[in-house]
Amino acid sequence: MKKLKLKGALLALLLCASAMAQNDGIPVDKLSRLRGIGGDAAQFDKQSKLQYDQMLNEAHKKDAVATDSNPQLIRLRAIAKRIIPFTARWNADAAKWDWQVNLLRSDTVNAFCMPGGRIAFYNGILTKLNLTDDEVAMVMGHEIAHALREHAREQAGKNTVTQVGARVLGAIGSAYFGVDPRLGDAAAGAVSQGLALKFSRNDETEADLVGMDLAARAGFDPRAGIALWEKMGAINKNQPISFLSTHPAGKDRIREMNANMHLVLPVFARAKGLDPDKLPPYRSIALPKS
Repeated sequence: MKKLKLKGALLALLLCASAMAQNDGIPVDKLSRLRGIGGDAAQFDKQSKLQYDQMLNEAHKKDAVATDSNPQLIRLRAIAKRIIPFTARWNADAAKWDWQVNLLRSDTVNAFCMPGGRIAFYNGILTKLNLTDDEVAMVMGHEIAHALREHAREQAGKNTVTQVGARVLGAIGSAYFGVDPRLGDAAAGAVSQGLALKFSRNDETEADLVGMDLAARAGFDPRAGIALWEKMGAINKNQPISFLSTHPAGKDRIREMNANMHLVLPVFARAKGLDPDKLPPYRSIALPKS
């Protein structure tokens, strides 16, 4: 009887620990209802697959797609393999996605993940930034987060709502003040564009935090995100002003990451079997000499 009680207590502790592991890290918010206004999920996935396949076909014609034996592609797929098991925490549908990872030969400093888990990296982001595995995981986690949080559908829904609302306000303003309706339409367009920029910046911030959470659960150091954006800032001196950009300024991203670092460092430490209070400092790799 005592053995049964001991086993029951141990099981309860394991279940409790599992629940705590799910509830730590960056808090999971519900997906935006505006996604429904933005379009049907199945249609978005179908369109995404079509665009991704077309992109690969065009790249293949230029011999710009890395083969399966490419060391950098092998590296990317290994990192993705560690991250993907944790994606369902942020979107249950991700467990059914047909995940793909490809590497394109281009100097472009970019990467993306389309709806449905279709990932692509450009050589440029790996070579020009001299990324460590932890930094690659931060880029990949960020891009995957856009797909998981369905930002494309959400953004389409937000744009629809703001455009309709702005047109209504423009029409009312034109009628009330007796001005040319075309001026009202122009003002409405400016308001709509400004709101769309803000929505995009919010999406980028969410993707940064979700990406940190995904990377940490997969055993990648979330402090790599700080190093990543310091490198980005070093090679992108002429970045646009944050208020007028769809992307937050690098310093704003770093501030948000640091403000939430206490939530993800324990997750990373647990994944690595380390004491969160005794983590060694993160070490990046310097940018290549120009």
